[in-house]
Amino acid sequence: MKKLFLLLTLFSTFTMAAQNSGSIKGMITEASGSPLSGATVYIKSLDKGTVTDYDGNFVLDNLEIGTYDVTISYVGFASTHQSVSVTAGKVTTLNTSLKESDSILNEVVITANKQPQKITDVPATVNVITAKDIEEFPSFNIGELASRQKGVDFVRSGVLGTGINIRGFNSAFNSKNLQVTDDRLSTLIATGLPMGSFSTVTKDDISRVEILLGPNGTLYGPNAHNGLVSTITKNPRQSEGTTVALGFGNQSVLTTRLRHAEAINDKFAYKFHFEHSQGKEFNYVDSVYVGTQAYKELDLDRDFTSQKYGASIYYKPSKNSEINGYYGHSNNNNIGITSAGRNQIKDWSIDVAQLKFVSKHFFANTYYTWSKTEDTYAMNQRTQNYVSFVENGFSEEEARERSYMEQWLQTGPNQGDGFALQRGALFKDASERFNAEAQYNNNWKKLYYTVGAQYQLDMADSKGTYLLDEDGIDLDQTGIYTQLEYKLDDSGWGFLLGGRIDNHELYGSNFIPKVAITKKVNNGTFRLTYGKGIAVPSILNLKGNLFGGLVLGNGEGFTLTDGSKVGKLDVETINSYEIGYKGQLTDKLFIDVNGYYNQSDNFISPLVNIADAANGNFVTHIGDQPIGEVSEGNNGAFILTYQNFGHVDTYGVDVGLNYYFSDSFRTSVNYSYFGRELDKNDLDNDGNLDGQVLESELPINTPNHKFSVGLHFNKGKFYGAVYGRFVEKYDFFSGINVAAETQDQDGDGVNEIVENARVGRTWNYGQLGGFSVDANAGYNVTDQLSMGLSITNLFNAKNREFVASPIIETLVSFELKYQFSLKQKKTSNGN
Repeated sequence: MKKLFLLLTLFSTFTMAAQNSGSIKGMITEASGSPLSGATVYIKSLDKGTVTDYDGNFVLDNLEIGTYDVTISYVGFASTHQSVSVTAGKVTTLNTSLKESDSILNEVVITANKQPQKITDVPATVNVITAKDIEEFPSFNIGELASRQKGVDFVRSGVLGTGINIRGFNSAFNSKNLQVTDDRLSTLIATGLPMGSFSTVTKDDISRVEILLGPNGTLYGPNAHNGLVSTITKNPRQSEGTTVALGFGNQSVLTTRLRHAEAINDKFAYKFHFEHSQGKEFNYVDSVYVGTQAYKELDLDRDFTSQKYGASIYYKPSKNSEINGYYGHSNNNNIGITSAGRNQIKDWSIDVAQLKFVSKHFFANTYYTWSKTEDTYAMNQRTQNYVSFVENGFSEEEARERSYMEQWLQTGPNQGDGFALQRGALFKDASERFNAEAQYNNNWKKLYYTVGAQYQLDMADSKGTYLLDEDGIDLDQTGIYTQLEYKLDDSGWGFLLGGRIDNHELYGSNFIPKVAITKKVNNGTFRLTYGKGIAVPSILNLKGNLFGGLVLGNGEGFTLTDGSKVGKLDVETINSYEIGYKGQLTDKLFIDVNGYYNQSDNFISPLVNIADAANGNFVTHIGDQPIGEVSEGNNGAFILTYQNFGHVDTYGVDVGLNYYFSDSFRTSVNYSYFGRELDKNDLDNDGNLDGQVLESELPINTPNHKFSVGLHFNKGKFYGAVYGRFVEKYDFFSGINVAAETQDQDGDGVNEIVENARVGRTWNYGQLGGFSVDANAGYNVTDQLSMGLSITNLFNAKNREFVASPIIETLVSFELKYQFSLKQKKTSNGN
């Protein structure tokens, strides 16, 4: 009887509780009506939320009776707030649709804190290239869209080659900002250079690109010290269907693309993509000097091809978790720019395999990357090698064959009086990299915390062609990090404190802190941040051995004839202070402005020549070894290497304005200023070791002023944009490359740099930069078929944007795209 009474009491209690509570359920869709899986539904006052399932459905149970403000958000869409009343014992239905974000203040980003966050809450300057921007840009090379972002130095080296830099000190071998794709490094293993066209993802599979300015090393580790570029691809559950695209343009450009995504059921979904692009680079030949004689690059091939494909499978073991497996491949043939001449890239392939687990509070990620090429070569060095054989009586056939690895040194009047030096021009690569990361995040009331750990193992292997790596080079690094955020929503204050300890096999432990304060005021947010970043020298920086010792890594230090020393490379550090504001000034005007001050120590320079042969000061030793033993036949008369400078201060301002004339017409205005101060009393800044520090010894390779204006129109089936970009003329020095105005660098009355003349081992065409106008337009013929036209450099301005590169002429690209869904067709037919 007592047991029966107890059961009746419990039943009565549960019944009464149910009568005093209710629930909310509903469906979240896109404006088109397609369900949004993974959208967040959140009641802030209860700190309770959920995410939508495969069909866009959600349920919030056991809610006390009352009226609540419910927030629905999804990355790339404008958040919405709805007031919902919960009635005792009943279910309240909430169905709503989200529109793609049309305001910079509604944008939700995920890169800054590795989880969704409204862009105005992010304590950093963030640029977003949205899915809509990508969709309405009718060219396979979406790298061009980076030129439309504030605070970004965009360069173009040809039809295919585009690149970006953030906040100064660019070079032809630039690794000053980190690039990631779907939580995996998108950089080459041995060099640390961005993959660029080597990436395995295609345009139609990219959901968005987020560009963070300034240090972001706390969560992302070394080499995110100037900035971070994150590419995020589409989830197949929110992007079902098939896309077929065909593009063509001048310079014989042709591109074909295919993407398909499908959700099989509420557990499994998959996608795959393919792209083949080809074309011909501008008709430009870089001069190769042997002595004072200029020669054309040997076997220059201006044709380029890029082929890539990949596939992903998604599995949801539970409602709030997902496992994603990915494999991608790319193969490239093109021309690459380096600090010591151009490379003819031949069948260079990249493969990556990734397995990732994501849930509400836990994230785990592991991936493997491998790189392979056998036939890539340096055109400058190979041409010099070829000339050495031909001019000393060797046959054309033998000269070509031996030019890949050897250079002939003639010692007498007769053929055969001499010997071959190992001056390898061939690049082989069989490098691999393993990465793993685990992270946990949660909150306790208003305190949000994140803890995580990362591991990376680089296994570089050039087969002895461009690294000092007879048995390969393995380097590992481990990082642990935590980040705390405290949000006082009622007052608008927010506080962030983060820290990371990164341990490198060669450099031990480094601490990377981050502190930020934000304050919401009306329709905007002020932010004040401090962040530290580090740049660990790449394997190429440490162990490079290019072109028979012309370029040598500085992992051991150097000794010169006069006994002076060049210290081995150490970790570069940057302390960055930034103040900024992002907000809405009027109903139609939005602003994002920041000012920053950076203090860099042990700055890793671009390639510089440390020898002074004219005054008899040669490099004699690398570490404790004579240079001739490390680099066969090298007399140390001209050595390009990397070195640490002492202290450099940089500062700047970035301003972005967006004004909406109407829902369909807006203008964007961007301005950036960059400057630096070099401590002339610090002899660690004496790059050429002559006892005095000159302004010219550390080139910033960045314009002081950049300005751009864009006009954007989108109404009905038509869209278009016109974009004007001004880059102030500026000097650029990187290795043997020079693009600069005539100048006396050391004050001796002699112009060491002369415009439109030979300088050292290259031809100096003068400063980079100028003004150009780009335009694109498109028309959606039907819901499935669209066509678009893109014109780069509309008025054919004669601008040169990068060293060892042609003038960028007008490029025209036309694209047809057809999108359809067999699933929708089956549904409409009643099958």
